[in-house]
Amino acid sequence: MKIDRVVVVGGGTAGWMSALALVTGLRGRTVELIESEEIGIVGVGEATFPSIRDYNRIVGIDEADFLRATQGTYKLGIEFRDWRERGESYFHTFGDFGHLSGTDSLWGQYRRLGDAALGQFGEQCLPTVMAMQQRFCVPDAGPAEPFKYAYHFDAALYADYLRKLALARGARRTEGRVVEVLRREDGGVRSVRLADGREVAGDLFIDCSGFSSLLLGRTLGEPFIDFSRWLPVDRAWACPCERGSGALAPYTRATALEGGWAWRIPLQNRTGNGHVFSSRYIDEERARDQLLQQLDGKPLAEPRLLRFTTGHRARFWVHNVVALGLSSGFLEPLESTSIFLIQSGLGRLMELLTSGAQIGDAAIKGFNSGLVRQFARIRDFIVLHYCLTARRDSALWRDMASMDLPETLAFRLQAWREHGVLHLYDEEGFDQHSWLAIYAGMQHWPRCQDPVWQELSSNDAQNALRARRQAIAELVARLPLHHDYLKAALAR
Repeated sequence: MKIDRVVVVGGGTAGWMSALALVTGLRGRTVELIESEEIGIVGVGEATFPSIRDYNRIVGIDEADFLRATQGTYKLGIEFRDWRERGESYFHTFGDFGHLSGTDSLWGQYRRLGDAALGQFGEQCLPTVMAMQQRFCVPDAGPAEPFKYAYHFDAALYADYLRKLALARGARRTEGRVVEVLRREDGGVRSVRLADGREVAGDLFIDCSGFSSLLLGRTLGEPFIDFSRWLPVDRAWACPCERGSGALAPYTRATALEGGWAWRIPLQNRTGNGHVFSSRYIDEERARDQLLQQLDGKPLAEPRLLRFTTGHRARFWVHNVVALGLSSGFLEPLESTSIFLIQSGLGRLMELLTSGAQIGDAAIKGFNSGLVRQFARIRDFIVLHYCLTARRDSALWRDMASMDLPETLAFRLQAWREHGVLHLYDEEGFDQHSWLAIYAGMQHWPRCQDPVWQELSSNDAQNALRARRQAIAELVARLPLHHDYLKAALAR
């Protein structure tokens, strides 16, 4: 496949992330993006995964400049409220829990001792305690223990920021609405026709047309793999509000509700809010009312309703069309993986395009199978949050607690319950520490105890856990509040 001209259909985060990466990494090739101001973008993906920092670094984005341009804040992870039981909460942050196996296993000794004086297991994780105390500092500027972090930002501002960078580096932008897709003899796409009659031809087309999946879904007819049997949420109300007077939290909040859950994302200038829910369990107006009850400031706009189906296209690359973002699939935003999945597909694509090798059927097949597995792995991780619930106060939670699980998740759960094994597959989105954070937060511990834990006396184990907890608490107490650290970063 000879590729001299790449056409990106659709703007937004997916489109402009793609255009910027392509124009930065593909020297001597034409990159053209088509978007229409009439259509607009979804623009609610304001919480991210740590991999966003890798993307920004690769394309040469300065952190402070990016935060200023997007009203961004730092993100250590997510607080989950009311997921196991009402009134309970826990954190999933981007840190680790030390040794995961053997005599020095932190979780093993913590579970073995069962000492309430040791506090929550999360207190053994540095960024979790930072989040609890509303504090922040980048790892290389303070804490010696490594951890990862991400960002919250305004997705529309981020797309606009990327657009300016991409255009400055030579990408072309064409304003227009695609009304027809013209095919090649082999079934691929030759060109797209705009409403004003212009045609834009290309060798490779990147479908970033959102839920409509104009090229891959509508034109090429690629089937959709539906995950609704495990993830029944199919609607989301989104509404920004004024930022409250409280501390600027360095984390996203996800609060479980009657028929779904509500997000809270703190930005510099406002707070992003939304209610992800299943129309099988709650009607749209009741869900809207529940969202408005969650706001901690005056609404800045009328709530906006989004409709979707969780799942993905059977293939992501067909003929000369590659779908990225919502056009390829959608997993509910519980763990902020939407931009991560864009980046993952884009990274795989760039690796092939820059390898210098001819891209044949085997490479495309590998591209597709890798992303299919990655969607499945992330699906399992999201389902985990639901299936471990002890809530029985509404139909959604009763059904989620008793549903038939994907076989891959059922196997992981059995390995953990029976043997304390944090099993991982290939193409994972989350590491063992992330799985442990959810297990611990949901108080879902293995039935067995590893005999090797007994090799450390109870007194020594207790002293080690107390010492780590105390050291983390003392370190965090010296760190700046998130608001203060951000203010200093923006002034650089």
